[in-house]
Amino acid sequence: MEDAPTTCSKRKVLVVDAHPIVRAGLVHLIANEPDLSVCDEAGDACLAIKKLETRKPDVIILDIFLNGSDGIEFIKSLKAKSSDLPILVFSIHDESLYAPRVLRAGARGYLMKQEPTEKILIGLRRVLAGGVFLSENMSNRMLEEFVGDARANHKLWVDRLSDRELEVFRFIGQGQGTRRIAEKLHLSIKTIECYREHIKEKMMFRDASELVHHAIRWVEKERTQ
Repeated sequence: MEDAPTTCSKRKVLVVDAHPIVRAGLVHLIANEPDLSVCDEAGDACLAIKKLETRKPDVIILDIFLNGSDGIEFIKSLKAKSSDLPILVFSIHDESLYAPRVLRAGARGYLMKQEPTEKILIGLRRVLAGGVFLSENMSNRMLEEFVGDARANHKLWVDRLSDRELEVFRFIGQGQGTRRIAEKLHLSIKTIECYREHIKEKMMFRDASELVHHAIRWVEKERTQ
């Protein structure tokens, strides 16, 4: 009989989520696995970067919304620091919109929080092995798009927006003003105003009030999904 894996042979997981209860649940789930261990946890992007540098995890599981941080840009910054580090995104938000974006940013998988807990372990092991992990529905959709299915290529209207424009659009829908958005994203007010104009043009909104109206409706719809 083979010996059980020792602690030092376990693959180290860094858990990054803004909600302590979610982090505690993930830590408890992973702690029972013979080949995985949680090396640390973080509730925001800045702390996650510090933990990455000191704990040297083998994989990160994270939510892309961390108290105002731009999740897509955060993934890009993580990959810039450690290009070989596999990242599994674990989020409540619609995979059809965010899974392709996080994969383009450098993540290796996307799992919605509504999925059974065993999928988390499957996803972690899949990305650690160098694979990509998506739900069956999302995998089928992306495959259909790849082979050119006309129906699958019908894009959601928000797909017209860049990652940064989508982030600004969400903040607008949350009732954030231009100055506050600029502070959250560490950008100038003028830059945020440019993003607002780009969004209006791409979405063909007539004015700022229509932009705000649709942004609020979209954020409300996301919360009820």
